[in-house]
Amino acid sequence: MSTTSEKPALALGAMSVAAIREGLAKGSFTAEMLAEAAIAQMHALNGTYNAVIFENDAALETARDIDRRLAAGEAVGPLAGVPVVIKDPMDMVGFPTTAGWRLLYSGTGGVDLMPERDSPVVARMRAADAVIIGKTNVPVLSASGTHANDSWAGPTINPVVTDRVPGASSAGSAAAVATHMAVIGLAEETGGSIQNPASAQDLVGIKPTLGLVPSAGVVPLSGYRDVVGPVARCVADAAECLTVLAGFTTEDPKTIASVDKIPRAGYAAGLSPDALRGKRLGLYGPGWRPNELSPEAAALYASAKAELEAAGAILVEDPFAGTGFAALRQVTPGTPHFDGRGLESLPYDMSLYLRRLGPDAAIKTWDEFVEATKEEDVFAKDGPLGFLPALADFGPARADPLTPPALPEFIELKRSYLELIDEVFARHALDALVFPQMSQELPGLHSGEVLMDTTVGEINIAGIPGVTVPAGYYASGAPFELIFLGKQWSEATLVGLAYAYEQATLHRQPAVD
Repeated sequence: MSTTSEKPALALGAMSVAAIREGLAKGSFTAEMLAEAAIAQMHALNGTYNAVIFENDAALETARDIDRRLAAGEAVGPLAGVPVVIKDPMDMVGFPTTAGWRLLYSGTGGVDLMPERDSPVVARMRAADAVIIGKTNVPVLSASGTHANDSWAGPTINPVVTDRVPGASSAGSAAAVATHMAVIGLAEETGGSIQNPASAQDLVGIKPTLGLVPSAGVVPLSGYRDVVGPVARCVADAAECLTVLAGFTTEDPKTIASVDKIPRAGYAAGLSPDALRGKRLGLYGPGWRPNELSPEAAALYASAKAELEAAGAILVEDPFAGTGFAALRQVTPGTPHFDGRGLESLPYDMSLYLRRLGPDAAIKTWDEFVEATKEEDVFAKDGPLGFLPALADFGPARADPLTPPALPEFIELKRSYLELIDEVFARHALDALVFPQMSQELPGLHSGEVLMDTTVGEINIAGIPGVTVPAGYYASGAPFELIFLGKQWSEATLVGLAYAYEQATLHRQPAVD
């Protein structure tokens, strides 16, 4: 136990990265005290919200080592002492990577995938001296953007509105942050899995440009779409984490594109409450997507627009009108609301992932993966990935999992999206877009209905970034959020705009004490 355990328990809900940095420097508390507070919160609340599925028993020792180094005057990392959680599909040495599926966990009769080394994003969090509290819950193969009800660990509960969906697939990471078990959570998105749980649980989420953050060592859905990013309770904390995560690694060649795109001072530097002043922001409308907002969502969006204008922003109505942009979206047969193009590469991407686990892995190839999980065919019509056979390029990719698929339809679609986005931004001199992240409030946890986003598909195929930020509440108490969107590599701009809006409105109310 900590020698300072007689001091009052720390209120993690009031802790930010900056406050932790300052408190450690002043000796107001120790990293061990922070870790103890996070662990105590997890033990008190995880039984209710089911956010963390594996507890990291090394957390306290990590915290004590940070305290020892601080006492010795040694340098520590930018997230020193910050309690964090890791999404289950991200490889972390010492823990099985289960992807929420009972067939990939020995505790439920499956096979354990034990990685020989950390994924790059986990390695970067360790190098930043974050204190990893545990790994978090997801739906099977991260295939749902709405809930984690089919996870071997059971459903994750939304701390803000317990009878509504938590958003997914990073449901557990968001719930751990929303309940103050952690200050930051690592999330991952292929189709809404950062922005949906962040918005559903009243948090900030950053979905980065494809290639800014490495996704190697993360159970894939699509090498063409998968991105890792943070969820946090405030914009500055999410920005601090993005700075740690971003950048090139030889483990993920696509990150070479990021080398000249990252601010040298980091994403949290220079944040200003005046950042919205004079900025031209495009608004949601049928030119982007024809589905209308519910009356209550429209009213909340109208209030948010007034707040943006009061902060000095210049709003541009439906800048995509007449461009043909909305016609590019196609709902994949077998899904209620999802454009799955780009996921056809899953067999090849999974082959690469399995190879990285190392020579002692229980499953090493795609064929072995299929054999080990044949009890539940995820590609069957009623399976979580049952829509994939409807995509034209999936059959050839499945038949030859060792050859990178060409995906000509997807590549042309991505080109079309990016060209139109560039054209619209230039024509209207836009700095960003600002949309309601959902078109209506959250459905019931067990209703069978899906969360109705406004950007999933378009931004995942285009590979552009987005930042969600709390913007109010429905009468039911469900959160309403905005998402700031921009061109590729515009994270610094979007973070700045989201920060200015957050500071001007301070909408977010803690879900728990």
